[in-house]
Amino acid sequence: MNDMQLRQDIIEELDFEPGIDATGIAVSVTGGVATLSGHVPSYSQKVDAEKAVWRIKGVKALAQELEVRLPQDAKVNDDEIATRAARIIAWSASVPSDAIHVKVSRGWVTLTGTVDWHFQRFSAEAAVRRLTGIHGVINNVELRQTLKPESVRDKIKEALRRHVEGEASRIRINVASPGDVTLEGDVGDYEERRAIERAAWAVPGVRKVHDNLNIQWHSV
Repeated sequence: MNDMQLRQDIIEELDFEPGIDATGIAVSVTGGVATLSGHVPSYSQKVDAEKAVWRIKGVKALAQELEVRLPQDAKVNDDEIATRAARIIAWSASVPSDAIHVKVSRGWVTLTGTVDWHFQRFSAEAAVRRLTGIHGVINNVELRQTLKPESVRDKIKEALRRHVEGEASRIRINVASPGDVTLEGDVGDYEERRAIERAAWAVPGVRKVHDNLNIQWHSV
């Protein structure tokens, strides 16, 4: 697929997505690498726009340069955002009580604390992502180290065999202490890539995942 057609497909996907106001988004594509620039009216739309681009067959990489420009009536004071963020995290059944701390500065929410599992770290971020008035989320929540690097590697391989059958043998897994994982190899599409990344994150002790997987799009 050529860059012009790929760009058109991305524009149509952004326009098709009902949760995204794409009027302020500019799209460019060079060598299969898509760039989003311009602005959106909320942080959640910025996240959704990125997901929409990755769904398009042929996208090799994405440069995300969107800014969040809040409408005047959507602007909220930092103290109010902090209160709402702390409350919504406390309501989350998947996040341990008092494990996450919230700080807000100029609309940017910073999360800190320590949890046992990545899904708890992710759940805390997902809980505040759609709050009105935020510009972005910085997730500095850490994971407790519970396993040695070789044990983490073995458990990721087991997870790959369970969740993405047939792909485990083609994926190279490097684990640096503490829990710093690098994934390399070729995959068929974005969903496969995300499934492999999720399998790595599901292992206790994984603190960071470097996704160096390459999508090998097949021509029709």
